[in-house]
Amino acid sequence: MSTIVALSTPRGRGALAVIRLSGEKAIAIAKQLGSLDEVEPRRATLTQFRRPNGNEILDQVLLTCFTAPHSLTGEDVVEISCHGSPAVVRSIIDATLELGAVLAGPGEFTLRALSNGKINLAQAEAIRDLIAAQTDAAVRQASRQLNGELSNALGPFKEKLVEAIVLLESAVEFVEEDIPSLRVNEIDNDLAAVSAGVKKLSESYSAGRLLQEGIRVTITGRPNVGKSSLFNGLVERERAIVTDIPGTTRDTLSEAIDLEGIPVILTDTAGLRETTDGIETLGMERTRRAMGDSDLVLVVLDGSAELGPSDRDLISQTSNTRRLLVMNKSDLPTFGASSCCAEDLQAINVSARTGAGLATLRNAILANLNSNGIEDGSLLITNARHFDLLCSTQRELEAARIALREQHSEELVLVPLHNALRLLGQITGETTTEDILSEIFATFCIGK
Repeated sequence: MSTIVALSTPRGRGALAVIRLSGEKAIAIAKQLGSLDEVEPRRATLTQFRRPNGNEILDQVLLTCFTAPHSLTGEDVVEISCHGSPAVVRSIIDATLELGAVLAGPGEFTLRALSNGKINLAQAEAIRDLIAAQTDAAVRQASRQLNGELSNALGPFKEKLVEAIVLLESAVEFVEEDIPSLRVNEIDNDLAAVSAGVKKLSESYSAGRLLQEGIRVTITGRPNVGKSSLFNGLVERERAIVTDIPGTTRDTLSEAIDLEGIPVILTDTAGLRETTDGIETLGMERTRRAMGDSDLVLVVLDGSAELGPSDRDLISQTSNTRRLLVMNKSDLPTFGASSCCAEDLQAINVSARTGAGLATLRNAILANLNSNGIEDGSLLITNARHFDLLCSTQRELEAARIALREQHSEELVLVPLHNALRLLGQITGETTTEDILSEIFATFCIGK
């Protein structure tokens, strides 16, 4: 297998950069560039890299070697810490290419670790998720899966399936020996337990997806109720333009924020009202689309004025959606003029101008989102591929249980059981095809 090379730190200028090589020539290439006779594994060596067949110094580097199989990929691995100039990085990589290395593809280091049994596929995907994680909660979930928690959770399910398959295969082999009815009941109970466990994992995806992709929160209301001011207050910087002129916001504006480790995609929208302005009408169409796509809607009302027809229409339209009513302008002396409270509508009082009540609003958003089970301490399925495989597994298990209870032949019970075992194996990589692996690793960054 070829020796691969890639930059493992982000592209661009920095104090340091790390270049990684993996393969049978990795250590030999590093020794030649560093004019070294030997290198001690797992010990950093300070040396100067020179161009192949020349004396020009490329950089002073810190070189660390890991010999197979005790390395990230299971092959000989070299990590080169050099100065973070793009020109320096390029010259060192070019030098390794001259000595026989080839550029790594996306995720190729991790793919080699998978091929050499250092990790399973679920852990490999967790590495990608960990790199992409933007909040503490996402990091915690990715770390749990990287440490094998998902693989460990699936282990007992696979064992139970193998036990049931062995018993049923034996009955097929020795046709004169029927499985005792008591044992059939035990098999059915085991399959029911596995099905329940698989279902519980798959149901966590609704929370895991939000954690992975970010929770979409849309701010809406009629013009001049303070939507953009509230948006700026939650983002904690002047991101949206704020004026007293109705219709200032003509388009949606989104910003990612972190609420106690949970990613939130906050969207400010154009105010909803009757208008003949074509551009403003387009903005309101985008507002309605953003509301339809959101996981939570903040309906902003002006607490210093009576509710108008637009307010009442919006309250009615969002009555069956996940929402929070936000009564803005609590700093004004006329606050309380709204008839919202008289109509028994629970609202959170805030002042986007002074910041009063924003902490309460953030807590209310978190409480609303945590009802999805995002931070209940359990393992969450965050990967759509895993979710699809778990759902398919549960369907196969239920088909097997039906066949078993209706006393069909063992062969008809075995088919869905083998399918279920194969599907679980696709999560951790035991039964995953090359095409699927190529598709998965194409989403990885180069150098990992």
